[in-house]
Amino acid sequence: MEYTLRRKLDSFLVDWKANPDHLPLIIKGARQVGKTSSITHFAKNYKSFISINFIEEPQYKRIFEKGFKPDTVIREISFLNSDWEFIPHDTLILFDEMQECPDCTTSLKFFKLDGRFDVICSGSLLGVHYKEISSVSVGFKEDYEMHSLDFEEFLWAKGYKQEQIDSIYEHMVSQTPFSNIEYDVWIENFREYMTIGGMPAIVDKFVSQKNFSGVLAAQKKILQDYEDDITKYAEGLDKEKIKNVYNHIPVFLGKENKKFQITKVATGARSREYVGTVEWLNDAGVINRCYCLDQPELPLKGNYKPNDFKIYYRDTGLLIASLDDEAQEDLRANKNFNAYKGAIYENVVADMLVKEGYGLYYYKNEKSTLEMDFFVRTASSLVPVEVKATDGATISLNNLITKENYGDVKFGIKLANKNIGFNGKFYTIPYFCTFMLKRWLKTIKE
Repeated sequence: MEYTLRRKLDSFLVDWKANPDHLPLIIKGARQVGKTSSITHFAKNYKSFISINFIEEPQYKRIFEKGFKPDTVIREISFLNSDWEFIPHDTLILFDEMQECPDCTTSLKFFKLDGRFDVICSGSLLGVHYKEISSVSVGFKEDYEMHSLDFEEFLWAKGYKQEQIDSIYEHMVSQTPFSNIEYDVWIENFREYMTIGGMPAIVDKFVSQKNFSGVLAAQKKILQDYEDDITKYAEGLDKEKIKNVYNHIPVFLGKENKKFQITKVATGARSREYVGTVEWLNDAGVINRCYCLDQPELPLKGNYKPNDFKIYYRDTGLLIASLDDEAQEDLRANKNFNAYKGAIYENVVADMLVKEGYGLYYYKNEKSTLEMDFFVRTASSLVPVEVKATDGATISLNNLITKENYGDVKFGIKLANKNIGFNGKFYTIPYFCTFMLKRWLKTIKE
């Protein structure tokens, strides 16, 4: 029996179909995060599924040459494959790897106005091409960004029931510490998640065989695929410079000051020589970028330095796979994450926040006397989030909460390998709860 991972996109697609006025859908995301698998699984809800992959079947790029109206496009498709049936109101058309044929997005307006067929466009590296795509069919499409598995999806894959997962949220709301068994089980699952990441093929392999055999080789294959994509798709930019930045991410994260610095990429490197490289990696869905705030105050957007940022891998398993062999062995065998100066914990927290829909922001003043790993917000408050690899001092967190000149900060969050607690100023929350932060923060009475 084929193993199928449950994804949050699954329920989104069911709700999308149930809406009588739904728009054509564009699903974008990095390579191998599971877009096509989820859409193909969802297609079982239709009598007919027309799946066109513009990389595997480049001949289909020509189906828009005579126009974009559905009857014209369908006629052209039928010439290339006469076996497909186009059943009105019961057919799903997938234009996959659409970055190879951006013209397909122009047809979305016409398919919506026609109303007989459901259409989904999907592809990798869409961020790179999305500026030219997004202006097409405005008002006639809906967008969805897919990531690798978040921690909740990972727990689904491990077989945990929803009520067990929801108990994590209930502990956060009631501020009830986890029992020793609960804590040990969740932290062990979280360490597995950090080690293997959320790429579907990797999670599937790990869950199916219940060990790490072959996981590293599969992760390294994905890393190589990303490098190949740089070579293939980085038009108009120095591909070697993009690769250089990409390969130096573990170097930045391994430093005490994790800030991105061009001078650390190559001897004598200058910023103007690397213009666009980080943007390309971000748009391609390979990295997350975390901006330094001008001041720790609201609003977050518009209150940051665009040229002062950290960069993280979007998938922490891929970060670990990019480390040297001895480090990988240590992490898999001993789960000794603290030895890496918090870089891995920071990376996984950044990834989890992004998967919840947060932008990434940090703060560090010029004298380095006040710094904070991340900030989120409630309706009225700025919330500093400190990531502690060890149970050390929280001087900056305390200062942000208690000093009068940080009026937007009313309380803070300390993420650590510790049970739930609150000292009147900040909440201590285990790392594995991070995927529930947005939901939980809505319950906080300020």
